[in-house]
Amino acid sequence: MPNGRVTKLREALAKLGGEAMLVTNAVNRRYLTGFTGSSGIVLVSAGEAALLTDFRYREQAPQQAAGFDVVEHGTDMFGDAAALLRKWGVSTLLFEEKDVNYATYLSLKEKLGGIELKTSGGAVEKIRMIKDERELAIMQEAVDVADRAFEHILSFIKPGVRETDIALELEFFMRKQGATGTSFDTIVASGERSALPHGVASERIVGHDEFVKLDYGAYYKGYCSDITRTVFVGTPTDKHREIYGIVLEAQLHALKHLRPGLSGREGDALTRDVITRYGYGEYFGHGTGHGLGMEIHEAPRLSRTEETILTPGMTVTVEPGIYLPGFGGVRIEDDVVLTDDGIKILTRSPKELIVLD
Repeated sequence: MPNGRVTKLREALAKLGGEAMLVTNAVNRRYLTGFTGSSGIVLVSAGEAALLTDFRYREQAPQQAAGFDVVEHGTDMFGDAAALLRKWGVSTLLFEEKDVNYATYLSLKEKLGGIELKTSGGAVEKIRMIKDERELAIMQEAVDVADRAFEHILSFIKPGVRETDIALELEFFMRKQGATGTSFDTIVASGERSALPHGVASERIVGHDEFVKLDYGAYYKGYCSDITRTVFVGTPTDKHREIYGIVLEAQLHALKHLRPGLSGREGDALTRDVITRYGYGEYFGHGTGHGLGMEIHEAPRLSRTEETILTPGMTVTVEPGIYLPGFGGVRIEDDVVLTDDGIKILTRSPKELIVLD
């Protein structure tokens, strides 16, 4: 079966002036080949595609990496790669400059001899920005796991429960639902700690009359989901309701107006302008969202400096927040995919302020 991802990479090679590309990034390796092993590199040229890995994957690699020549390398992986490239007649090789450290670069350059090295400029990551239907189906399943976890955890959150116990319950539930892990370290931040944008679960005990912010995701079949919901335990004050309402208004405004053709900067402004208009702009310091897929943070971003134009097939988060030191914070986050004329929202968990007794 033809590998459309390899075809796209070959098209990129031609534009970048490379005869072949060396893929060392583990996520990109899996994306191109389907191989889930922990070690290996990929070589792709105009007419050849090879996966080099070690003896542990003699049986697994050929089963997973359809369309690739599987080569079992010896003790000198890059030396074996160089020999293969010379056999192919390659004189110019692209490499992943963000993945290769300087020591590896020097070693690779020495082994390649006369083969010229050029940077790839994130060629595979740019292909990964546009998800195909199979990827979107898996991502929807990953989101569904996270949504079910939110419904489950509501009955677990109460005064006297530690943040770490809430995080553990979320993670255990998602694994029972088929997740192989979490997308990132689960954030559970209650009370004043909810003002910490990335307040990973601590030993703090949930009290009365305070926010509990939950930010977590399921790592499922190689893809990530990412959801944030903020609930209230006890009786919210007018101030609590005010900042929650502003964040919700900003998030809903972005979901209504986000569409292909906007830049990431314009997408960010959809939430930021609302929060700034209410006087809380200085308390919203991060971007509106980020790309999502095989990694929890991918291109493109919805931020004040992102000029990438949003395109159908891109998947991003929409997650504005307000964080007031000494008081608490609110973030609401959904995962969405850009469509031809707007977006499809993947997350379905309720977003109205949930008050728990």
